[in-house]
Amino acid sequence: MRNFTSLVFSGLIISSVLSAQSKADWQAGVPEGCTTITVGRKASSDGSVMTSHTDDSHRTRSWVDIIPEEKHGRNDKVTMYKRENDDSRPMPAYKHTPVGQIPQVKKTYGYVNTAYPCMNTKQLAIGESTFGGRECLVSDKGIIDCQRLIKVMMERCTTAREAIKMGGELLKKHGWNDYGECLTIADKKEVWHLEIVGPGAGNVGAMWVAQRVPDDHISVNANAARILEIDLSKTDYFMASENIYEMARDSSWWNEGEEAFRFAYAYAPESRESIAARRREWRVFNLVAPSLQLDPEANDYPFSIKPEDKITLEKMVEIFKDYYEGTPYDMVKHLTKVTEEGDTIPHPMANPFMPYDQYDLHNIEGGWGKLGERTIARWYTMYGTITQSRDWLPDEIGGVVWLAQDNIATSVYIPIYCSVTDMPESYKTPGRNGFNRNSAWWAFNRLGTLTAQRWNDMRHDVDKELLPLQTEVFEQQKKTELQAMSMNRKQTIAFLTRYTMEWGNKVVNKAWKIGDDLWTKYDEKF
Repeated sequence: MRNFTSLVFSGLIISSVLSAQSKADWQAGVPEGCTTITVGRKASSDGSVMTSHTDDSHRTRSWVDIIPEEKHGRNDKVTMYKRENDDSRPMPAYKHTPVGQIPQVKKTYGYVNTAYPCMNTKQLAIGESTFGGRECLVSDKGIIDCQRLIKVMMERCTTAREAIKMGGELLKKHGWNDYGECLTIADKKEVWHLEIVGPGAGNVGAMWVAQRVPDDHISVNANAARILEIDLSKTDYFMASENIYEMARDSSWWNEGEEAFRFAYAYAPESRESIAARRREWRVFNLVAPSLQLDPEANDYPFSIKPEDKITLEKMVEIFKDYYEGTPYDMVKHLTKVTEEGDTIPHPMANPFMPYDQYDLHNIEGGWGKLGERTIARWYTMYGTITQSRDWLPDEIGGVVWLAQDNIATSVYIPIYCSVTDMPESYKTPGRNGFNRNSAWWAFNRLGTLTAQRWNDMRHDVDKELLPLQTEVFEQQKKTELQAMSMNRKQTIAFLTRYTMEWGNKVVNKAWKIGDDLWTKYDEKF
């Protein structure tokens, strides 16, 4: 591996690398993409291991389907692709260009195929968040990007440790072709954060480190590298690539013998400077452990913390719906109205989800400057997932993905058990080709966009409909799973597939109806 000096002088190589990578989901020089929260089994209310993901993207696909278990021939290959901007459609999207192949394995597991596959039939679940890292580390010599690595992990692995080790072996041989990424990988026992960066321009390989979340803790990644000091002698909590120290030492990003090695500051220091990331880290931890009184302006927070109360599904949803209301970082708190009675109230049209170019109109700034504050809930979310992996249940029942469409603040999560064989047609219908009444994503995208136009009035109408619906689906979980336990495996899978289909159709129909009702009720008021 060449050291940093040779990388600096490889200008042509570096420029060709950067031109080949997409930064469509970056703002102010840093990724504004995704938030993922992880929960150890002793930190959750029912013993579930959880990971999660909001796919906050202006281009990622919206549809989701189910990939079944498959058998493969000895000489079969798996094609690797690179994401590139596709502006040929009515809406911004990605195209996926083939860049190489790797050998296929004899048998692959089935999985829930969201844009970033989220759970396989063995209850292995993965979330994702981009953190960027040093640009000189990006290499176009590798062929595996983030989405493809997750897909291969889903197809081949049953545990988080297995996924990390296998991923490391594949990256060493075939190379990482992406910016810095964090994968949050959960199985039935534990959850890990895996942070990956490239090997440097012109090189094949990767540098990576993984840290386990203690069973009674929760953690978060919000577009910044989080892993700092590591102790590879503690194999129950840390893993890393064999080259983890080499580039940092040779490039003078780490002074060996004078300071502790900290992965985030060696390989992605600018990500730790991002207030868009740090504010979300603070908010997640503050919502579950306010007594810690963490400083919202701090540079670094603990990798994980113990929540004051066990984490429920309802708490996870609350966090993902958050946009700093009631805090000093509420971007629209200054937009108020005086009523006829003389009371000052939030202005009905004060909107935390306005596009960036509307901020000037309302004199909005924040920690992110002209971009305001990077809240957890976003208007450009494609979908969100919260996963549960549970070792006391059969795989077909124990693994469940809770999936919401578009802005989580105006959405509802439906259950997709990891064994289901199909999805409602509306969830499989692409949404980035233009408005489509047959698309589940468009049902919630229209609802979220419409609600934001008169937020402080319309959101109450939406909550009146969707909050009881979310409560109902959560309350039915235990009853449904007890029914499934009384069936044989084939019957269970058919039953849970029907259950997922019913809930998917129900919430999509509800979203369309609420949108229609809002349009009628607030005609000429937005």
